[in-house]
Amino acid sequence: MPVAAPSNPPSGAPGDSLAQGPSHDLHDVLIVGGGLVGASLAIALERLGLVVGLVEATPPGALPAVFDERNLSFAEATLNALTALEVMQKLRAPTGAIARIHVSRRGDFGRGLLDASRYGRSEFGRVVVARDFGEALEARLADATRLLRHRPVRFIGLAESAGDVRAIRVADADGERILRARLLVAADGTRSLVRDALGIGVDEHDYAQTLFVARLRSSRPPDGTAFERLTDHGPTALLPRGDRHHGLIHAVAREDADAVAALDEAGFLARAQDAFGWRAGRFLSCGPRSSHPAIRVVAQRTIASRAVLVGNAAQTIHPIGAQGFNLGLRDALTLAELIEDTRALDAQADCGSDALLQAYAERRREDRERTIGFSDGLARLTANDATLLRPLRSLGLFAVDRVASVQSFLVGGAMGYRGDVPALCREVHA
Repeated sequence: MPVAAPSNPPSGAPGDSLAQGPSHDLHDVLIVGGGLVGASLAIALERLGLVVGLVEATPPGALPAVFDERNLSFAEATLNALTALEVMQKLRAPTGAIARIHVSRRGDFGRGLLDASRYGRSEFGRVVVARDFGEALEARLADATRLLRHRPVRFIGLAESAGDVRAIRVADADGERILRARLLVAADGTRSLVRDALGIGVDEHDYAQTLFVARLRSSRPPDGTAFERLTDHGPTALLPRGDRHHGLIHAVAREDADAVAALDEAGFLARAQDAFGWRAGRFLSCGPRSSHPAIRVVAQRTIASRAVLVGNAAQTIHPIGAQGFNLGLRDALTLAELIEDTRALDAQADCGSDALLQAYAERRREDRERTIGFSDGLARLTANDATLLRPLRSLGLFAVDRVASVQSFLVGGAMGYRGDVPALCREVHA
């Protein structure tokens, strides 16, 4: 039987590392990883009255490294869910509306344009800076007074488990200890230590690209258009931020990455301008640059005994199409929904039962496979410089621009409505 939620929250100031006594060592759900997906899942579960623990490597007052200057494209379904969870309301910085998506490829004829107004909407989604989102999540987590936050705490490995409990070893400033849970959730990123400890293998593909990310100012401020300019070495994308800057993602061949990193601002802007073209005017300046390898890492399975993988621990995909976080959030929300529905039928239902985890894997299969396949196929096809593929790609761009069925498929995916979508994603909240 799951442990009932404590009638009073644990003592200690919000956000402090909790000195867990025996009564707080057993959780209904224990999430390892306090990044985008892990924190969102904790918020979704805490409202259900469960004993939820969040294992975070960063101390109070600091954000995980993932909350940097990267630009996140939130699909409409994601915005619906995060509004329902009262996260979007915590954002202090402006967001940028994506009203149009413009796709072209250097050297190929034609272009594809998706316009939200053609579908009776003002936008497909919004651009949110990862750092701003991290601050909003932290503010929302501070309101989750029943949540047990273990921080700064590191996951070390699995411990001997018995019966209906999964045990893990963690360490903090006071040394090593054991935490136990009915359900262990791995939300600890692409190189997931929990996934490795569970013995779950991965299928990995290196696209041989490095992605440079920066805030960019151009002579034409954002007008709601998200641009995806494809080249032999990957995409150069401009996203409409809410601060009158563009979010730049510039892919280069891996062997050129060091040379590009060494460029001064003028040299980097000239290179990005050459790859992108002039649709957004002249590139005038950019902020600090970060770089990230483009590598697909897909777990061979997403569940184990009393354990489940979500977000990048389950699948890290190429950022082309901007579906990574949206997909990971749907992982988290589907899990939360299944737990909620199960406990609505039986208040003592087991959060980590085999039946629940099998249902999770089945519900996530279509969305996961289709999104991974779409991202991978698009990344490989658009970066292939074979001459024979050019007319096929041009035909594809024409279809994006003119064929209603193709547009509908792409729009549905861009807005986050692919497969069995969690209820929070489908509901519009004021």
